[in-house]
Amino acid sequence: MDCPSPGGTDTSTDPDLDKNQAFEQGHAAAGLTPPDSSDKSIGELGPKTLRRLAQNREAARRSRLRKKAYVQHLESSGLRLAQLEQELQRARQQGFLVSTLGDQPDSENGNAASSFYVEYARWLEEHHKQVDELRAAVSAHAGDGDLQSIVDTIMARSDEIFRLKGAAAKGAAAKADAFRVISGTWMTPVERCFLWLGGFRPSELLKLLASRLEPLTEKQLDSIDVLRRSSLQAEEALCREMEALRRSVTEAVAAAGSSSLSCSDADCTGQMAVAVGKLGVMEGLLRQADDLRLRILEETRRVLTTRQCARAVLVVTDYFSRMRALSSLWIARPTTGVN
Repeated sequence: MDCPSPGGTDTSTDPDLDKNQAFEQGHAAAGLTPPDSSDKSIGELGPKTLRRLAQNREAARRSRLRKKAYVQHLESSGLRLAQLEQELQRARQQGFLVSTLGDQPDSENGNAASSFYVEYARWLEEHHKQVDELRAAVSAHAGDGDLQSIVDTIMARSDEIFRLKGAAAKGAAAKADAFRVISGTWMTPVERCFLWLGGFRPSELLKLLASRLEPLTEKQLDSIDVLRRSSLQAEEALCREMEALRRSVTEAVAAAGSSSLSCSDADCTGQMAVAVGKLGVMEGLLRQADDLRLRILEETRRVLTTRQCARAVLVVTDYFSRMRALSSLWIARPTTGVN
């Protein structure tokens, strides 16, 4: 007895199926292929529509090629970062610094700043070596004593660079050095964009550590939060002083030109002298900002364990290295945009 098909219909007696099979067999015998609905729809399109479709396909192809080239460029740029960093350090040691304003120290008026730029380049190179040593010790699960020794060396070197920067800001040979320091002309363009009074914001550094150092106890988190709020208050106070300085200087300069168009009379000269005297406050603000940074770093060390301190140094160093890498990527980016 014949078994029915799975669908419950005997295909041998289905008249519609027999007609379809006969139709396909007839076309096959005549060397024809069944009609394709897509071919029929394309055949009905006008020449303008066909050209538009072809243009869209070509534009999509070019877009894919540009995207692929851009991705390949980013990948190759990542391999060039180390080389770019080395070239930048060598350039700094030779007295050439990347600056969008070209505000570089000269031999006559920038002796203190020039000395700091050279020392900073040397410090950065030595800092990377010490951090590599610390990273290897952390990976090898070195003891707390070994980690503490390396961290102490790194922190002592950090204290030294702060001292050198302070000397550059108030160097007797260069009255404009305070402005070079506050502008961070020894840093890369991206670093300068996020600068605060010649360095990093301590509150932002604490926020970074709280999010990256795990696990932290509740007591440690509370202590870091207290430090961060204290730092924010001090930062806001310094910002208010900077704003007051800006306002007083602009008012003094405006008053100097209110009586005449030239600045040769005694009144104008006196007002400009007042403005110059007000600018001397800048050195004190820079010193207070660096003192705040050093205080927060030292108090943060007391909150963390030895191993956490080691990891904190790595986290902070990697963060600033990525900022320098971001600047290199920005400079090396493709100049043609993607449409």
